[in-house]
Amino acid sequence: MKPIRLMSGFLTVGVWTLLSRILGFARDILIAGALGAGPVAEAFLVAFSLPNMFRRFFAEGAFNMAFVPMFSKKLEGGEDAAGFAREAFTGLASVVILFTLVAQLFMPWLVLAMASGFLADERYDLAVHFGRIAFPYILFISLAALLSGVLNATGRFVAAAAAPVLLNILFIAAMGLAHVWGWPVGDTLAWTVPLAGIAQLALVWWAAGKAGFPIRLQRPRLTPDMIKLAKIAAPAALAGGVVQVNLLVGRQVASFFDGAIAWLNYADRLYQLPLGVVGIAIGVVLLPDLSRRLRAGDHAGGQSALSRAAEISMALTLPCAVALIVIPFELVSVMFQRGNFTTADSAATATALAIYGIGLPAFVLQKVLQPLYFAREDTKTPFRFALVTMVINIVLAVGLAFTLGYLAAAIATSVASWAMVWLLWRGARRMGSEAQFDARFYSRIWRIALTSVIMGAWLMLCAYWLQDMLMAAGQRYAGLALLIGSGIIVYFAVGQMLGAVRLSEFKSAVKRG
Repeated sequence: MKPIRLMSGFLTVGVWTLLSRILGFARDILIAGALGAGPVAEAFLVAFSLPNMFRRFFAEGAFNMAFVPMFSKKLEGGEDAAGFAREAFTGLASVVILFTLVAQLFMPWLVLAMASGFLADERYDLAVHFGRIAFPYILFISLAALLSGVLNATGRFVAAAAAPVLLNILFIAAMGLAHVWGWPVGDTLAWTVPLAGIAQLALVWWAAGKAGFPIRLQRPRLTPDMIKLAKIAAPAALAGGVVQVNLLVGRQVASFFDGAIAWLNYADRLYQLPLGVVGIAIGVVLLPDLSRRLRAGDHAGGQSALSRAAEISMALTLPCAVALIVIPFELVSVMFQRGNFTTADSAATATALAIYGIGLPAFVLQKVLQPLYFAREDTKTPFRFALVTMVINIVLAVGLAFTLGYLAAAIATSVASWAMVWLLWRGARRMGSEAQFDARFYSRIWRIALTSVIMGAWLMLCAYWLQDMLMAAGQRYAGLALLIGSGIIVYFAVGQMLGAVRLSEFKSAVKRG
């Protein structure tokens, strides 16, 4: 896989992810307008987070981090990669079906583990009800994630990146039908979740077959490859469990403050836009690329791929982080403040968003650094690092909750993420030069940071000039577009002058990709 293919893959995944996140915003705007930060909204958000939490644990986290490097190396070595994929698909399906059935029985306890603050009011029964409807989503999306790994490892990124778009399209359509036919919004959203999972699985299953990897269920077998896969996945599963403990701690803290789960969720949606477009896209493309280079012994190419991935991710992430820090209220109020979502909700969400903005570069850098370990089939080291960050997260989230309330969860998440980056970076120093950033990265990173600060100053000044427009009902979207658009222009203009970003490189990547 050539370096330019890495950039091409990143752009493909990034563009489709951007479309998905834009549609996700439309979805969340409709949900916020219909439900605000009330009990039905919080119950549904907790219920929807349950399959998504275990989805990251089973598929996109532990399983895929073990599966993709093994599959990529089999492709590079000319082995039976398709047979391995079918075995893995069957094994994953068997485990997740069993887990789904067990989860249905224990749903009241799962909700309690997620948000014990719900127990005293109507949110608890609603969350249990919605959770039982939505939870089968984990089966479909876990299998879809594995098939996406197959497609990504073969350099086919479109279908896997486009699949999440279906989720948001179906949510938006369901909200429209609920409005027209008078259906209960909460139940409508809950039933849409598993239907969206089926649609996503169908898309990537069709794409995998078209790519020459027809995947079907077969009798489960405990082959040597499956045993090896399980051994590699086990530490990653434990690390995924640690990450979920961190999320659980944050939700538990938030559940004791009315509206806090909704505030943190909407803040999460905003910072997930750059994280998804940049960080997840980089991670999806970089892992199979590094795995195949490692198999081929291409150490120089590995260092170049890592450094360019870090460089482009920081060039796009740092300005986004600065924007989230300096204009959070403008972003939140324009996007979500309508109907039952009040000015007070916007202010609370904006404060959490600014804190998440501080952690955004760390969230993205983790996606860049983790493939160094996973490509070497090393899942034990990230697990040890995750344990350290779990302790940091719990101490901060619980300890600060008494004085800072729900914001303790956001602070703990950002601090723990930076701690994880430091541990990953320090551990990578033992891997050799191919696991280190090159001189070009270090010469540009400070220029990128300076350019982002200058852009941030402009955004603050521009927001002051546009404040009346941003508050006017008929003009606020245009005002926000003008604010963000001018920030982008300033960033790239200053970046070009300082040598932080080269527009010619972006144009070349798009043209050749």
